[in-house]
Parts: sequence; structure tokens; C-alpha cells
Amino acid sequence: IVLSGGDDRLWKTWGFPDGNILLTGEGHTDWLSGCCFRPSGTQLVTSSGDSTVRIWDLSRRGCILTLRGHSRAVRGCSWHSCGDFVASASMDGTSKIWDVNSERCRYTLRGHEDSVNSIEFLPFSSTVLTSSADKTLSLWDVRTVSRL
Repeated sequence: IVLSGGDDRLWKTWGFPDGNILLTGEGHTDWLSGCCFRPSGTQLVTSSGDSTVRIWDLSRRGCILTLRGHSRAVRGCSWHSCGDFVASASMDGTSKIWDVNSERCRYTLRGHEDSVNSIEFLPFSSTVLTSSADKTLSLWDVRTVSRL
């Protein structure tokens, strides 16, 4: 299965190698910039130009949680390997770590001078990597909300 999101505001799962659409999700009000399966494979996360991050349940075929807190478009998202946390990167210059169980922002990472364009958890760690339009990469320890 391959997952995609695009300017049409939709995410789609595709059968591979046939290329047939298996599922489609709608709910964002602007383009999708990122999408990622939860490590268990039962849910996915999407990020969008509408400044939200959404969690989708594949068995229910719908959005189960909308995370709000960024003031501009969200450029990327990723799941922590434990499946309990989602990270988001935004054009507002911040990144956020979301606790999906409590449905709230746990940490806001500040320090880039321009849009944060991508974010990724290092596997099985509390470290995230961000890249920014300010031409820098940063490693963060999300337990202390500090750059490494």
C-alpha cells in the first residue's frame, strides 16, 4: 500500500503494484503537504496548508482528531515509533510534538528563523530532526525541548 496527499485536499491509499485506489479521505480545507502511516498501520496523520494536523482511522474511514495550534500552513508531519506522538513542522517557524492520547500539544520547538519544512523522529528515540527555509538543520531532544 502506498499513501499520497496532494493539492486536491485528499489523501489516498493505493494498491501496489496495480495502482488502484483503495481508500480516499477528505476533510482538509487546503492542500496536503504530508501524510504518514502510524507504526501499527491502523491510522495515519496528515498535514495541510489549512494549518491543521489530522489523525485518520482507516477502519472508520474518517478523521478522528484535528490538531490545531499552528498559525500558518503545516509543511510536514511524522509519527514517533511508539505511535503515541506526532510531530509537525510549520511555516510559522515552529514545530510541535503532539500527544495523540491526550489530544494536545506537548511541546513547541522554537529556534528556526524561517519556515520549518520537514520533521522526522529518529527511530526509537526522543530526538527529532527539523529542516528549515533558514538553511539550517536542527536536532532536538523533545524531553528537554532543546537543540542538541
